[in-house]
Amino acid sequence: MTIEILQPGKLLDTCEAALAQRYTVHKLYEQPDPAAWLKANGSRIRAVAGGNVDAGLLTQLPNLEIIANFGVGYDNIDTKAAKAANIRVTNTPDVLNDAVAELAIGLMIALGRRIVVADKFVRAGKWPGNNFGLSAELTGKTVGILGLGRIGKEIAARAQALKMRVVYYGRGRQPSVPHIYYDNLVDMARDSDWLVIVAPGGKSTQGIVSRDVLEALGPEGRLVNVARGTLVDQPAMVELLVNGGLAGAALDVFDGEPEVPAELMDLDNVVLSPHHASATRQTRDAMGAMLVANLDAHFAGEPLLSQVV
Repeated sequence: MTIEILQPGKLLDTCEAALAQRYTVHKLYEQPDPAAWLKANGSRIRAVAGGNVDAGLLTQLPNLEIIANFGVGYDNIDTKAAKAANIRVTNTPDVLNDAVAELAIGLMIALGRRIVVADKFVRAGKWPGNNFGLSAELTGKTVGILGLGRIGKEIAARAQALKMRVVYYGRGRQPSVPHIYYDNLVDMARDSDWLVIVAPGGKSTQGIVSRDVLEALGPEGRLVNVARGTLVDQPAMVELLVNGGLAGAALDVFDGEPEVPAELMDLDNVVLSPHHASATRQTRDAMGAMLVANLDAHFAGEPLLSQVV
């Protein structure tokens, strides 16, 4: 008898193909009446492939054993409810570290050197007879990293290669890293030229980059967010970007995405990106392979590659 799994949303084609070779896959997002389908079939489901699993969905899957998330962040899964029901949860760490770090540095360079604005300047035919002006380089600047985990360390290494000074704030000091640790985020923001956000999402970090933090970063400071939009007081950030309280921001994520605050659209001191830090073919293929490998390990009775619950 084949193992039946539920796929709440679309996954990468290579991942879906690998799942289909091994399991009987039910795509919930293709069902005309998902609620009716779950009521009739939910008891047959032993695994979920992908995220967006809340407590309500869990109650409709009484024989669920494992949720294999597609992504390193799992704030879209009710892990508390999963743990209470003895359901295992996995994610896909490490394989996306380089891709996210690359985009973070790319956003920094694009914002500091005004690459997007310069491109528009040339395309609009403004170069002849006009001086584009000066921009800011990264060399010699201090970057404060919020969340010095796997991805944060990759960003730090690349920032050092660009001759930047690295400091960090997190749950605690990491004695094995050479960077300066701050136990107060406002203080770190005040001492930084750049604040890069790469901490996990969820209730514990919601709004951690508050108005106080943003004001401490100040009118010469620049913000980069490749984590979750919920970490930032978005209205305060928008206000400061508009009135000059912040020099600029490069944002891959937003609170309430895919909606983006209208005030940001016409600002030259903002670089906008559609939450695609890990969106390379190489990385997404690796993420899909890890998702499948976690399911295979579970049903073979072997240790999971990346269990978070």
